[in-house]
Amino acid sequence: MLLPVEAVLPRLRRQLARHNTAILQAPPGAGKTTGVPLGLLDEPWLAGRSILMLEPRRLAARAAAARMSDTLHQQPGDRVGYQIRFERRIGPTTRIQVLTEGILTRRLQNDPTLEGVGLVIFDEFHERSLQADLGLALCREAQQALREDLRILLMSATLDGAALAALLGDAPVVTSQGRPFPVEVYYLPRDPVGPPAVTMAGAVVQALEQQQGDILAFLPGAGEIRRTRELLEEHPACRGVLVAPLYGDLPQTQQQQAILPDPRGRRRVVLATPIAETSLTIEGVTTVVDSGL
Repeated sequence: MLLPVEAVLPRLRRQLARHNTAILQAPPGAGKTTGVPLGLLDEPWLAGRSILMLEPRRLAARAAAARMSDTLHQQPGDRVGYQIRFERRIGPTTRIQVLTEGILTRRLQNDPTLEGVGLVIFDEFHERSLQADLGLALCREAQQALREDLRILLMSATLDGAALAALLGDAPVVTSQGRPFPVEVYYLPRDPVGPPAVTMAGAVVQALEQQQGDILAFLPGAGEIRRTRELLEEHPACRGVLVAPLYGDLPQTQQQQAILPDPRGRRRVVLATPIAETSLTIEGVTTVVDSGL
């Protein structure tokens, strides 16, 4: 199945051929994080140089690099790699490097010209952080003073593209459509003084019994996730169900278990922090349970 963002890739290529800065507006799930870097990799203006893509979170950086590598039937560190705090998977053949915000800032301080880099992509720019804004300012400074050929692409789901374009010298804005699905919303009664884990475990069990497909449940932090997981794994309704936590400090193997479909075909319940709201797309999810916290 084609990604929705692929429909606007020809226009994006034309804009980046004419301008050194552009903005891509695309809803969550349009495929911008994994489709755009691969779609621009062979552009003539890139001239064989690298693409740097900034991600706001370590988990998202790893997942994006893994997904693009899987698309190319390779491993992270081949044509696509990543670098986050205390972890680096970049090799001599790597053309797309997915970085977290602090890594990009440090790299710009050490090498203001970004030698060997043809394009810097700021993904999920609507999240707006000090590090991302500083990275953009440093890239624009390098672009205007040292590297007119350096391309900058800002990708956002919800940011006001016109206002941002005006700040970037009337940069062109390319807009992609998403892939909409019908959504039904149900509200469950909740005891405001009850433990969040107990309330959420009950809501997840109800969803398991009444809905089909995988379930994504949002909790405020790792502690609530661990307690909810314990309660669910003790419940009869969760026999044969994979209950998978998802938060930034988990080992990569456990993160992949939550993000990718279960190889044994089990139904999944993914217990996640808000990272899965904006930075990741989890396959197979048909029901979302939100704690409201």
